Amino acid sequence: MMNKSTLVLSFLLVFFTSMLSAQIGPDTYFIQFSDKNDSPYSINEPEAFLTQRAIERRMAQNIEIIEQDIPVNPAYIEAVAAEGPGMLFPSKWLNGVTIQTSNQAVLDAINALPFVVSVRTLSSADNPPIVKEKLFFTNESISDEHAPFVKSQHGPGWINYGNGYTQIHQINGIPLHANGFKGEGMVIALLDGGYSNTDVHPAFDSLWINGQILGTKDFVQPGGDVFTQSSHGTAVLSTIGANVPGQLVGTAPKAAFWLLRSEYVFSENLIEEYNWVSAAEFADSVGADIINSSLGYITFDMPEHDHTHEDMDGNTCIVTIGADIAASKGILVVNSAGNSGSNSQYPYIGAPADGFDVFSIGAVDGDGNRASFSSQGPTFDGRLKPDVMARGQGTAVASGSSSFGSSNGTSFSSPIIAGMSACLWQANPEFTNLDIKNAIMQSGSRASNPDNFMGHGIPDYMLANTILTSLRQQKEKKPQLIKVYPNPFGNQVKVLALDTTIHSVVVYDLEGRLLARIDNNIAPEAVLEGVLNQLHAGVFIIHVFSNNHQQVLKVVKGLK
Repeated sequence: MMNKSTLVLSFLLVFFTSMLSAQIGPDTYFIQFSDKNDSPYSINEPEAFLTQRAIERRMAQNIEIIEQDIPVNPAYIEAVAAEGPGMLFPSKWLNGVTIQTSNQAVLDAINALPFVVSVRTLSSADNPPIVKEKLFFTNESISDEHAPFVKSQHGPGWINYGNGYTQIHQINGIPLHANGFKGEGMVIALLDGGYSNTDVHPAFDSLWINGQILGTKDFVQPGGDVFTQSSHGTAVLSTIGANVPGQLVGTAPKAAFWLLRSEYVFSENLIEEYNWVSAAEFADSVGADIINSSLGYITFDMPEHDHTHEDMDGNTCIVTIGADIAASKGILVVNSAGNSGSNSQYPYIGAPADGFDVFSIGAVDGDGNRASFSSQGPTFDGRLKPDVMARGQGTAVASGSSSFGSSNGTSFSSPIIAGMSACLWQANPEFTNLDIKNAIMQSGSRASNPDNFMGHGIPDYMLANTILTSLRQQKEKKPQLIKVYPNPFGNQVKVLALDTTIHSVVVYDLEGRLLARIDNNIAPEAVLEGVLNQLHAGVFIIHVFSNNHQQVLKVVKGLK
């Protein structure tokens, strides 16, 4: 999450005056409509409001197109606009539109329209922008000071990750990259507060050169420039998309990105939750597979809008409702848990991390210890949160216009997971967003004993891949690549290779710990026999990769 006092001050003198008049001058409101009657749109012609990619994502996951997907009736929007307010953004999922006006007569006229159910105040000119630290953004920072450089270990097809090595190695994501899964064909939408220097920083050269930045859109100011006001989104993007070997390589350097601005960094008002929903709707419509949101909401400049722990029930906060709707459309919604963990009054997660299907990510340091600031669960209704953890203390990021540094905050653990999840989904495209989420949680270091501080622990992405491969094999018979016999075995075991194109063999225990990896060996059966014969008694998972297939098998070793 953004530490607003840290990130905003450098931009304050330049932007405060202009943005004060543009965004906060008039009061802002949400106009709730009653229905979508007489709409020119139809669920039978979704191509009028969804891209082909968005339609295909629904088809792949057997998700129906429903009335909720239909845009707000344009006649209703035109009627509201005719009364003279400044028009902001519609929301088809919430069936309404945000506006700005300081004229009570305009509000009265809008409220009198027959299809208007209610008018909700979202920000007030009586509460001018307050640049202060919010509970949700405490303990977050970005600096140009590097963490100690860690030289990458190398194997066939591996990359020199530079200072990004620890954060991807910690979640065992490097083997997925080595097997060719770096996010190609996956689309990630970032919802954030700004992307200053993303258009010039060398960390993103390959993204621009290869057309991986698909577009931008500002949901704070209509027609605004997302490359201003904050570099928070730049740092977030770098944990996924940076591609400077030897310096920083992200978790999905070949993915494609939409850069969306929903957060106004100079104040905290309820309108930002509505901005978030409008941005998520856009991400859905353009076919995004994953949303990363390093944002969260607890307290506001208008105290009457503040959230309490009771609101963290998955059903109350507007942004949480929107996030779960996004997940229902087949999008993997990844969200920072928050940075309130060391706050004695409110140590809990914020919205939308409380969502039922939102993938909520806490923070650990490079050694796997929970960061003290990482927000904790449970939700008010008793569900366990966060879901999993990744590095959010000392995370390697891009900073400034050309430098690299480190960062603290669950804002940076979330995109690490979002990017690696894109690679996992690329490797297993037939599964749904929730299948991917569940496999990652099952691979966690604390999956057998999760809690409200560490969730399911630190995931192991190769183990998650193994879990999905096993599920796939249960659904359809695949050719055997190796045979292990006898099974169970005692003093000696034999391995027979049934495929000449085997290139990798990985051995895990049931806790997800990597015990051995055999790459590009001309005699994998002999090497695997040696590995298995050296193991203590127990149950083990073997994952075999060939040029065309994968095989997962469970073996049991008894006492010698």
